[in-house]
This record gives sequence, structure tokens and C-alpha cells, in this order.
Amino acid sequence: MDVIGNRPGGRLSRVSAPEHALFVYGTLQFPEVLHQLIGRCPDLAPAELTGWRAAALPRRLYPGLVADARATVRGAVLSGLSAGEWAILDAFEDDEYDLRRVDFDGAKRADPGARAGRSSRYRHEDSDRTENGRYAPGVVWTYVWTADITQRDWCAEEFAAQHLTAFATRCGGWRRTLDPAGCDS
Repeated sequence: MDVIGNRPGGRLSRVSAPEHALFVYGTLQFPEVLHQLIGRCPDLAPAELTGWRAAALPRRLYPGLVADARATVRGAVLSGLSAGEWAILDAFEDDEYDLRRVDFDGAKRADPGARAGRSSRYRHEDSDRTENGRYAPGVVWTYVWTADITQRDWCAEEFAAQHLTAFATRCGGWRRTLDPAGCDS
């Protein structure tokens, strides 16, 4: 069973180096989920991506990122992932996601307590930030949704309040089903 998703032509074959940053906008911005999937919470820096929105998906608890010129999606830049951690996260994502490079104008350093309900999501230990507290502009990777969406935006706060604990537990169960030899961090 190939749980890595990095076979020739697979999504991860596009990522030239594991140290590339990943923009996360849904369940992966929660440390509880990351701990269940990869056993730790790498650096998460609050970020926004202009020209995109996190759409609610039919019959799913997690969102899909879709282009929307009038929108800006809040999320985080996840950095410091090993090749094995990239493989686990890629295996976790549905086939309807496409891993794409997107232009990024930099992540803003924010007061971790600035927005109620989101303060526990972010760690601020990244040495790759610029002097003004931003990630350098350029390109980040993100998972873009390619299937049906709803017209409603996904709400991180609603997810956290109603579903996070059970979802994180399910993520831990999913992670235990993977072949540990194929997903070493």
C-alpha cells in the first residue's frame, strides 16, 4: 500500500524540497489535528491568502480552497515539515485536492491572542521570518479543492467549537492505520 503519495507523477513529486512552506486554511491549522497526524505541531504563523476562500463542502466537516477574486482566506503558514511529515499530510488529504504553488505576499506576525478562539493554533518560533516579522513573499504550497462546494464559507471557529475534539481523535485513528515504515518523519 502506497501511503506516501509520492510516486512518479503524484502530488508530492511537485514539491522540490520538504522545507517548502504549506499554507493551511482548514483542519490542519489546529495543533490538535497536527499532533494526531504527525506527532507534533510545527511552526504555524497566521496568514492570509488573497484571491481565495475556504468553502464549506457538501457532507464534510473540512473546507476546500477555491479561487475567488473578491475573497481573502485566513489560515496559517506551516513550515519546518520533514519529508515524512509532508508524506503523511499528503496521504491525509482527499484525492479531490490538488497540491499547487500559489503566490504569497508574506505571513504577518500577529499577537497570538488577537482573535478569541484562535490563539492556541499558532506557534511563533520560526527563524525564517524577515526582520519585520513576516515570511518572505514568494510561493507557498497549498491544497486546492477541485470538486463540488457549497456557497457557504467554512468557519474555523464553528468547527473548533463543535467538531475539533472528535475530528482530532478520528485523525489519530487514521494515522495509526498507515504503514509506519512508509511514513517515517
